[in-house]
Amino acid sequence: MKTRKLGTLEVSEIGFGCMSLATNYGPAAPIDDALRVIREAHNQGVTFFDTAEVYGPYTSETIVGGALEHVRDEVKIATKFGFDLTDAGGLDSRPVHIKKMVEGCLKRLRTDRIDLFYQHRVDPSVPIEDVAGAVKDLIAEGKVLHFGLSEANSQTIRRAHSVQPVTALQTEYSLMNRDPENNGLLATCEELGVGFVPWGPIGMGYLTQKLNPDTKLDPKQDLRSGFERFTPENIAANRPFVDQITQLAEKKKATTAQLSLAWLLAQKPFIVPIPGTSRVSHLRENIAASRIELTPGELREIDNALSGVKIHGGRMNQQQMQVVEPA
Repeated sequence: MKTRKLGTLEVSEIGFGCMSLATNYGPAAPIDDALRVIREAHNQGVTFFDTAEVYGPYTSETIVGGALEHVRDEVKIATKFGFDLTDAGGLDSRPVHIKKMVEGCLKRLRTDRIDLFYQHRVDPSVPIEDVAGAVKDLIAEGKVLHFGLSEANSQTIRRAHSVQPVTALQTEYSLMNRDPENNGLLATCEELGVGFVPWGPIGMGYLTQKLNPDTKLDPKQDLRSGFERFTPENIAANRPFVDQITQLAEKKKATTAQLSLAWLLAQKPFIVPIPGTSRVSHLRENIAASRIELTPGELREIDNALSGVKIHGGRMNQQQMQVVEPA
């Protein structure tokens, strides 16, 4: 697989998102399946694995650590801090908390360094300069190699970058959510040399052709059950959008998911999507997207075909969006 640069961090051009292995999009994957799909991703050339302490909590990091320990020097591992995982809950990016939590992350990941350490959500009670300073200290100690932000706006990125260079920004970006093109995030990252890591690159599973109005999402285990876009009515209403992408994909002899990933890769050379799955068959399908080249004419055709099709339902629910920093 080809590689790309997130700032100065070189990774495979398609990474692997490990959130869904630990719940959030349904029940946790059986441990053997989770280990198998991560190891197969590495066998297929993936060198960039994304997790977080809150996934589980702690379960995803533990799985990633166990799966990759024997090839640790061949991969780059990203994880995230910033939530209070006690009963109190909420956000906590105080420097003392960051420096405490990193020890648990290192232990679960079975490593002596974290390649990319993201602030998972911006904590309005802690100046971003203090957060960047805390990670800068961890970098000086060798426990962390690179600093990232997730769901931060352009102003916050600039303020953090002035203290400790930001290697990557993570936010939702896909054919179903093109906000980063309009809110300045892509432009800011390009200007500052910050890599861009889209989560939900296949529309949180929307662009797999697997969803239909009868799909049952367990409210106890699947975050999407509370998202407006995933109501039966909106799944039906968004069918023309998904069908349009499918028709375009068929012209390239690709699947809907593959075209969605290839489109992201074609937007900017510093974009590295992180699709996730617990199935080896889906993993191989996703990785094959890296071999699809879209010409400028094909990209215009995609834009033109989708421009008149309305998308029904917003990104996430109100509770989730409250911790996404406004643009």
